[in-house]
Amino acid sequence: MNLVLTVLEIVTPVFALAAIGFIWARMGIEYRVQFVTRLAMNLATPCLIFTALMKAEVSQQALSSFLLAAVMGHVVMLAVAWAGLKAAGADIRTYLGPFVFGNTGNLGLPLALFAFGGEGLSLAIVFFAVSAIFVFTVGLAVVAGKGGWGRAAREPIVWSAVLGGVFLWNGWETPAVVTNTLDLIGQMAIPLILLTLGVALARLEVRNMSRAVLLSLMKLALGLGLGWGVALVLGLEGVALAVLVLQLSMPVPVTTYLLAETFGEEGGADAQAVAGLVVVSTAISVLAIPVILAILL
Repeated sequence: MNLVLTVLEIVTPVFALAAIGFIWARMGIEYRVQFVTRLAMNLATPCLIFTALMKAEVSQQALSSFLLAAVMGHVVMLAVAWAGLKAAGADIRTYLGPFVFGNTGNLGLPLALFAFGGEGLSLAIVFFAVSAIFVFTVGLAVVAGKGGWGRAAREPIVWSAVLGGVFLWNGWETPAVVTNTLDLIGQMAIPLILLTLGVALARLEVRNMSRAVLLSLMKLALGLGLGWGVALVLGLEGVALAVLVLQLSMPVPVTTYLLAETFGEEGGADAQAVAGLVVVSTAISVLAIPVILAILL
């Protein structure tokens, strides 16, 4: 009973905020996704990432090991997903991104925070930063048929992670007045991204439900398996193992739909198929995440 209550305490605030955003959009009340997304991703989330890393109580060795695990997880996921999609004759430009990348920001960060505290959030941020770099380089190249290094270099999230890592590595801290200001701004991030996730889900449509369900379940199984495998190979334990498995098990992020919608015509990606995966995989995660957390806790 205690484990059930613990899991509910973790997942309920996360899905409740997303549900509020979903209901808000369904009621037809104005919600400017573009403005809120820019506010969250260019200001609030970078502040959250920087301060969380700067104040993290994580050793340099643990940070390095988890960074390696995050990179390895993405590389292995890319290789396995590419081979599987090729063998199945599926469209690489449409399905590779949704298979490889997870919602490590909107869902991954708050879940890691509520489940594993400050240490979990710090490690989840490292994974999120690595994922952001992969999304705007490899992900963009696959969808649009061109590189995305310039886009990645312009992302505030990437630079806040790099700067936060430098401060953590050297034991530096900003003056209290600066830290408190950044902390206050960063506190906006998680509520904003969860509300926006709910709004985005309410506006997406699902086509070919059976395929979306099958692919979503395959992605979940692949993420769980690779998460445990990479953790065992690198000798990760405790919170590091749990965060790695959790992050690799996240549902398809809205970002992959936005890339397909924006650049799909250039590369031939099917944005509507990606939208269906976002909605269905997120719905499945409502049931899957509590089970995963029950195993990891």
